[in-house]
Amino acid sequence: MKALNARGRRTRTALLGGARALLEEDGFEAMTMGAVAERAGVSRRAVYLHFASRAELAIALFYYVSETEGLAASLSAVWVAPDAEQALDEWARHLARFHPRILAVAREIERVRRLEHAAATHWNVVMRDQQDCCRRLADWLAREQRLAPAWTPATAADMLWALMSLDVLEGLTLDCGWSTRRYGEHLAAVFQATFVRTPPR
Repeated sequence: MKALNARGRRTRTALLGGARALLEEDGFEAMTMGAVAERAGVSRRAVYLHFASRAELAIALFYYVSETEGLAASLSAVWVAPDAEQALDEWARHLARFHPRILAVAREIERVRRLEHAAATHWNVVMRDQQDCCRRLADWLAREQRLAPAWTPATAADMLWALMSLDVLEGLTLDCGWSTRRYGEHLAAVFQATFVRTPPR
């Protein structure tokens, strides 16, 4: 039984790795169940033993990429920061470090969610998680009395979330040619200038 379980895990990992490669090379349309099976070196039936549909495969792929690209470790630097201002800087570094790694997968799930209920449900969960992180940061600033007077915790959280947009990331790194390092540095500067209360003179 253990050998079967181990074999099943290896097959699943191979399928997810093949799906990611196809998606990043040629987009979601190329990520058919047959193409994923061929890339992973297994039968088409094996794909359906693990994933009931292409939408289910895409959702599993999102979590697979998040895990392999180190989401938990990237986020941990935010929440162990000594204060809210430093946490904002770490948040910008996290976005610059992690989001480019999952951009292709996230974009395709964002697109297919309009066609697949399961993908839409997953996308809503991801958005809520992001919004919760932004609200946690805004509440932290308010609790330390460092939130700029133009904002409430709720509106600051909304704006922080909007600035996470994949459109912003793509526009700056792809269209404007920014490096991810530059993106992170300037995002941190925007966060500090926008949301942090200036100390009295």
